[in-house]
Amino acid sequence: MRRQVLLFISVLSLSSVLGQVSYSIPEEMAKGSLVGNIAQDLGLDSKRLKSGKARIYSRDSAEYIELNKERGVLLIKERIDREALCGRTTPCALHFQIILENPMEFYSITVEVTDVNDNAPTFEKGEMKFKISESAVTGATFVLKRAVDNDVGMNDLQSYVLKPTDNFALKLHNNADGNTKVEMILQKPLDREKQEQVSLVLTAVDGGEPQMSGTMQIIITVLDVNDNAPVFTQPTYKATITENSPKGTSVATVRASDADHGINRKITYSITNTLDNIRQVFEVNAESGEVRVVGNIDFEKAKFFQIDLLASDDGGLTDSCKLIVDVEDVNDNKPDIIIMSKSNVISEDAKPNTVVAVMNVHDPDSDNNGLVNCLLSENIPFIIKTTGNGFYSIVTDSDLDRERDSEYNISVTCSDEGVPSLSSSVTLTLQISDVNDNAPVFERSSYEAYIVENNTPGLSVFTVKARDADWNQNARVSYILEDSSVNGVPVSSYVSVSADSGVIHAVRSFDYEQIKDFHFRVKAQDGGSPPLSSNVTVKLTIQDQNDNAPQVLYPVQTGGSLVAEMVPRSADVGYLVTKVVAVDVDSGQNAWLSYKLQKATDRALFEVGLQNGEIRTIRQVTDKDAVKQRLTVVVEDNGQPSRSATVNVNVAVGDSFPEVLSEFTDFTHDKVYNDNLTFYLVLALAVVSFLFITCLVVIISVKIYRWRQSRILYHSNLPVIPYYPPRYSDTLGTGTLQHVYNYEVCRTTDSRKSDCKFGTVGSQNVLIMDPSSTGTMQRIQSEKSILDEPDSPIEVSVQEIMLQHLMLNLYASC
Repeated sequence: MRRQVLLFISVLSLSSVLGQVSYSIPEEMAKGSLVGNIAQDLGLDSKRLKSGKARIYSRDSAEYIELNKERGVLLIKERIDREALCGRTTPCALHFQIILENPMEFYSITVEVTDVNDNAPTFEKGEMKFKISESAVTGATFVLKRAVDNDVGMNDLQSYVLKPTDNFALKLHNNADGNTKVEMILQKPLDREKQEQVSLVLTAVDGGEPQMSGTMQIIITVLDVNDNAPVFTQPTYKATITENSPKGTSVATVRASDADHGINRKITYSITNTLDNIRQVFEVNAESGEVRVVGNIDFEKAKFFQIDLLASDDGGLTDSCKLIVDVEDVNDNKPDIIIMSKSNVISEDAKPNTVVAVMNVHDPDSDNNGLVNCLLSENIPFIIKTTGNGFYSIVTDSDLDRERDSEYNISVTCSDEGVPSLSSSVTLTLQISDVNDNAPVFERSSYEAYIVENNTPGLSVFTVKARDADWNQNARVSYILEDSSVNGVPVSSYVSVSADSGVIHAVRSFDYEQIKDFHFRVKAQDGGSPPLSSNVTVKLTIQDQNDNAPQVLYPVQTGGSLVAEMVPRSADVGYLVTKVVAVDVDSGQNAWLSYKLQKATDRALFEVGLQNGEIRTIRQVTDKDAVKQRLTVVVEDNGQPSRSATVNVNVAVGDSFPEVLSEFTDFTHDKVYNDNLTFYLVLALAVVSFLFITCLVVIISVKIYRWRQSRILYHSNLPVIPYYPPRYSDTLGTGTLQHVYNYEVCRTTDSRKSDCKFGTVGSQNVLIMDPSSTGTMQRIQSEKSILDEPDSPIEVSVQEIMLQHLMLNLYASC
C-alpha cells in the first residue's frame, strides 16, 4: 500500500493555527487500517490531542475516518468504495477537519482515495438484437451499446473485441466528452438465404491488474431489403433548462428522416444512455422525438446533461445524435451554518480578538447565488471574520463589561447574493463571567450622624451603605473602621463599625461638654482577589442634654470668707448693688439662664433682673433699713427638666466702713497673729495703691482722648455721631451678663489674714435685647474676658469696686 503525505501550515489572524495535511490511500481497505500518523505530521503531541478534546468534523453525514487520540493516528472506520463515494469523479477525496480547543485550533485533512480494479466491464443487457436487411450495403454502420466500468483510469474500460468477424468489423470513435462510441461495420453483405440469423459476441476489456472483462451477445436477424437508414438533421443538439423545472417540461425536439417508403420509413426515437441516470430525468417521445423532463433537475448535482439519442427504422437501420442540455442555476438553497466550536462562558477581561466561536457556512448554489455574507446583530462588542473556504470566526471587538451586559445573544445571519436573497440565522448565547473590577461605592459622598450625650455604650448610631456592581463574592462588601485619633485617643475607643451591615455603634458614653463632634473614616472593601475598596468620611455630632446645673461665678461662696456689697443710704431707686454672674456649660436653651429672688431680708428693697442677674434697689434706702441684708438668688436654666443653683448675697447698707464693720464683726476671733501678717498687709496695700494709680492714669488718658475727639468733631462740618464704648449697654437693659466682674475679694475671719483673690471668668454668656424689648434674643459665647479691653469704662468701675472691698477687708482686719 502506498501512502503519501503533504503538509501545509499557515497562521491565521485569529491566533489559531490552520494546517492542511493530505493522505493518499487505496479503496477497499479493511476497517481499522492505518491512514496516517496525524500527530506526527502536524507536529502535535498526543497529550495535546487529549487536552484539546480533538475531534473530527465532516460536513457529510458518513464518516469513513476515525481519530485514535491515544496513538495520534487516523484509522479506517468504514470500508471505502470509491465508486459509491465519487462515481467517475477524479480525483476522489475525503475532506474533513480536526478541531482542538483551549486554545481553539483546527486543521484541514484531505484523504485521496485511489481506485483498485474491483469492477469488471458490464453491459446493460447481456443481449442486443438487430434486424438487418440483406440488402444492407458494405460499410453500413450499426451502433452498439457501450459497456460500463465503474473503475477509473487504467482500471476503466480500455478496448472491445468482436467475434466472429466474418461479416462485421468493430469500429471505435473517441468522443470529445471522453466516451467511446462503439459501432459495428458491415464488411461483407448478408445473405438471408445462407444465414437467416447471425450471432456475435462483443467483449469489453479493462486495463487493470488482473484484467477483467464483460461480454454481450449480439443477435442479427437478416431481413429483406431496407437500404436507407434514418438521418438526424444535425449531429448535436443544444438546449437550456432551468433548475427545478416541473415534470413534463419540454426540453427540445430532435428530427430524423428516412428516404425509404412505407413501413421502412417509420422512425422510432430512443435514449441510449446507460452509464448515468439520464433516463430517470428525461424521456423522448418515440414517435415525435420530443425530449421531456420526467425527474428532478438539480443544478447542484449536475450542471449539464448529455443525452444520446437513437433513430431507427423498422428495417433495423439507425442513426444517432447528442442533445446537450445546460442547467441554469436558481437560488434555491439557503446558506447552511454549522457551528464547529463555541465558548459558552467568557471572562469580562478577555482581550480584543478573543475567539468565541468557529463556524462553517456553505451555499451549494453557483455564482452570485452561492456568494455568502455573514453579519452579526448590532450593538454588541463582537465582530465576525472570515478565514476563507467558508470558515468564519466570531471574535471580541472591544472590552467587555459584565456589569453592563452579563449575557449576549449573538445572532448570526448569513445571506447569499441571489435574487431574491436567501438567508439563514443562528443564535449563540454567551455568558460573561465576573472580574473584580469595581470598587464599592457609598450611597453618599459623606455622612453626618447625631447622637445625644450620655448615651448607652453599644448604642446603634447610624448605618453606612456601600454597593458593589460586581457579582457574587466580588460584590460582597465588608466595612472597616480606619485607624485615626480624636484628641490623641484612637477613634476605635469612640465608635465601632459592623463589618457586615455597616452599622456604627457608640463604644462609650459621650459628654457634650468634653467633645462636641469628631470625624472618622469608614472603608468599604469587597471580597474579590485582589480586593478593591473605597472610603467615606463620617461626622458624628454630639447633641447636648441638660445635664449641668448653672455655676455661679460671682459672688464666690466660700466657707471662711465673708463678702458684702455696700449700698449707701443715699442710694436712689434703681441703684445697682451688684450682679450675680453665672454660666451653664450646656448649650442652646439648656444654657439660657434666668435669675429669681428666692429669699430676702427685705423683699421690698431689692429686686433681681430676670435675665441679667443685676440686683437693684426698688425704692429709696432709708435710715430704718437694716445695715445687714441677706439675699438668696436662684439661677435656673431653660432645659427640660430645668436645673438651678442658689447663691447668697450679703449687702451692707451704710455710708462708712466703721458703721458697716460693726454689723459684720459680731463674732470673735482669737488674737493669734502671724509674724508675717504685717508684711503681707503692707505688700497688699502697695499692690492696691499701684493698681489704683494705674487705673487713674488710664481713666484720665481715656477722658483726654475722648475730649480731643469731640473737639475735632465740633470744629468740623461733619455730623456728630454718638460713640458707645464696646459692650456698652443701658444699665436698665434686660440682656444676660451685660457686665463682667472678674474679681473676688474676701477675708478669712478664722486666720486673721486678708486673702485677695482675683478670679477670671473662663467663658461669658451674653443675652442682648433690643432697647425696645421687642428685638430677637441672641446668644453669644466668647472665650475672652471683657476686661481684656483696657478702654472699657466697665473695667474701671470694676476696679473701683475691688478697691472698696479690699479697703473694707483691711479695716476689718485691723
